[in-house]
Amino acid sequence: MITLPSASSSSTAAAAPGPVLRDIHLPPDPSWWPPAPGWWMLAGLLLMIAALCAWLWRRYRSQAQKRERVLAELDQLMQQYQRDGDPSALASGMHQLLRRVARRHDVLAAQQRGNAWRQTLARVPVDAGTLDRLMALEQVIYRAPVPFDQAAASAAVRQWLRLALKPTKWKHATSAPSNDGARS
Repeated sequence: MITLPSASSSSTAAAAPGPVLRDIHLPPDPSWWPPAPGWWMLAGLLLMIAALCAWLWRRYRSQAQKRERVLAELDQLMQQYQRDGDPSALASGMHQLLRRVARRHDVLAAQQRGNAWRQTLARVPVDAGTLDRLMALEQVIYRAPVPFDQAAASAAVRQWLRLALKPTKWKHATSAPSNDGARS
């Protein structure tokens, strides 16, 4: 026959020798500060990207403002021509504007004449008709009454300026004599 242990004997057996174990406890959650090194690198990378974007945006805005100022100057020349009707002053102002913009990319542009000046103007990708209208400005400046289509000249100057004020549109200069090949 099998005898069952009594309740008093089982409690004494459970309290028998050995340590009393506690339940499993978890460590505390990791702190959010300081972040791991990977997060620091990501934050630095994002900061550098933001600084680069801000610099590029400021550079773009600065160039856009320069373009707007130059084109506004052309508009002022046209308004002045509407008031006084002097084609020589209009051609002179347009010519000076072309030279100032060209001088940003070619320091000799202010001194060039004839074919050398045409080559400098041709470094901006415009068609031959536009180039011819730009070259005709010198004739209007220095000669007595010459037929002058101010609307076509203004459109040609505006087209050239819009392209010339974007540095990526300029072609590299070819090595050509600066005084049309005449040497002493």
